[in-house]
Amino acid sequence: MYSLLDTIQTPEDLRQLTREQLPQLARELREFLIESVSKTGGHLSSNLGTVELTVALHAIYNTPEDRLVWDVGHQTYVHKILTGRREAMKTLRMAGGLAGFPKREESPYDTFGTGHSSTSISAALGMAVAAQLSGSERRAVAIIGDGAMTGGMAFEALNNAGAMNANLLVILNDNDMSISRPVGALNNYLARLMSGRFYAAMRRGSEKVLKGLPPVLEFAKRAEEHVKGMVTPSTLFEEFGFNYIGPIDGHDLNALLDTLGNIRQLEGPQFLHVVTQKGRGYPLAEEDCLLYHGVGKFDRTNGIVQKQASKPTYTEVFGRWLCDMAAKDDRLVGITPAMCEGSGMPEFAKQYPTRYFDVGIAEQHALTFAAGLACDGYKPVVAIYSTFLQRAYDQLIHDIAIQKLPVVLAIDRGGLVGADGATHAGSFDLSFLRCIPNMTVMTPSDENECRQMLYTAMTLDTPSAVRYPRGMGPGVAVVDEMQALPLGRGEVRRKGKRVAILAFGSMLAPAMLAGEELDATVVNMRFVKPLDVALVQRLAAEHELLVTVEENTVQGGAGSAVAECVTGVTMLNLGLPDRFIEQGEHAQMLADCGLSAAGLIRTINSKLTK
Repeated sequence: MYSLLDTIQTPEDLRQLTREQLPQLARELREFLIESVSKTGGHLSSNLGTVELTVALHAIYNTPEDRLVWDVGHQTYVHKILTGRREAMKTLRMAGGLAGFPKREESPYDTFGTGHSSTSISAALGMAVAAQLSGSERRAVAIIGDGAMTGGMAFEALNNAGAMNANLLVILNDNDMSISRPVGALNNYLARLMSGRFYAAMRRGSEKVLKGLPPVLEFAKRAEEHVKGMVTPSTLFEEFGFNYIGPIDGHDLNALLDTLGNIRQLEGPQFLHVVTQKGRGYPLAEEDCLLYHGVGKFDRTNGIVQKQASKPTYTEVFGRWLCDMAAKDDRLVGITPAMCEGSGMPEFAKQYPTRYFDVGIAEQHALTFAAGLACDGYKPVVAIYSTFLQRAYDQLIHDIAIQKLPVVLAIDRGGLVGADGATHAGSFDLSFLRCIPNMTVMTPSDENECRQMLYTAMTLDTPSAVRYPRGMGPGVAVVDEMQALPLGRGEVRRKGKRVAILAFGSMLAPAMLAGEELDATVVNMRFVKPLDVALVQRLAAEHELLVTVEENTVQGGAGSAVAECVTGVTMLNLGLPDRFIEQGEHAQMLADCGLSAAGLIRTINSKLTK
């Protein structure tokens, strides 16, 4: 069959196709997507669900002049394919290749970088107002889905947008049926009707006519809301000041094209509710959309995902500890901001359903919710990615640390994260945590130490954080027995001469290799706060060169804490550089930053010879 996809280099090419050709293009896109992601890994389920929606948006809107803002950004693979990056999809999430999320530097069609969720409405509103201020007819569209509407920032933006008259369209990509069930032809027809200019003009005209008769106008508005409310969940968004349209079938191209075509002619804030199916068109992903949400390379014929070695990951160590600790202490409650599987909590949720709380994509709420539980005697454990903790920094300071509440932060993805790139890297947590009073900050160097540090955190009556990396550790066996570590005490792992290497967390393994080569003293510092000041000062007095190593930005990090407590000693602080580090293979990324064993040896020798 003649391939339509091969003829599409830009959305302008897409707009030359007839409506009758678009279903074939959608089928080809879905086939290309499955084949491509099976070879690279990536987010499959959500992208299979947005094929028709992406085609319709680029067919109706004059992109890139019209702005599309995708949220969450991992649903943009089809968007990338249609905007000149089809051949580059083989490099998806690889070093020097395509990012897994929208990236302004990558394409003019990527109007806003959206690695985190719930930001699209705010950004698109800003673009809509910019168009208004400049007198442009340009349109702005926010496509928000994959749970992003649960984030408080989305509702803040809705509240603000509804009070303005900017030409903003918010599309809710409802792919989890969290608001309403998929609906059929009647609702598609009503959506086309309610998005039409005749309906909008009739509505505005009736308001003008009835304005002089306030009781009648109020009755008419209530009657309209009642009629629309019978067939659509419109009330909430209408109250925000949006004209609500939908729900419509997000896989019905005709309904999408008609509705979007009508909406583009309307003035003011519009809200379109689209229902899609994650994994659409690939039966295995339809059956288990979670498995194929963020998937590694897989065999597309049988769906078998390539497996890594069998060593437990830090995430799995945390999940096991959480269940074991919950059995010992009925005060423990587990909290996650919509990252149950990613944070290793499914078994805990199964065993302790009344003590498990998924609060949605609402990191700020997660921390203050934990603070409230702690106020009344519970021991909350908040499982959160380092990059997402950044969004709740104010709550950590004001609602937890100031009040000295015993909330445990289990911080996953500390350091670099490989293919997810800069938006998901945990590069800054040691810097922004150690400056907060009342905090204890721990960095495990192996799997068993992670378990013991989590237990140590549970014994404290003040806030604490255990920060561990993505993936597997060095392979140290986990001991079932849990013992609290002596607070603020490091341990010397190797005694040497001239050089002392102070390693934090994941950097102990390369530091030990470097220590053997250099005959250096190597210390597992374990605690960033409180720092083992006595040990640091003793090491400074006994060695010519003090080296700190961390998988965190050097600025303000653990090395800075060491430098603050010694004087008159030659120091070398090693860590992540002062730049955002793009996606790649984790070991290579560390090597590029000089944080491999070879890199440490090279840098330390260079310092010694100066």
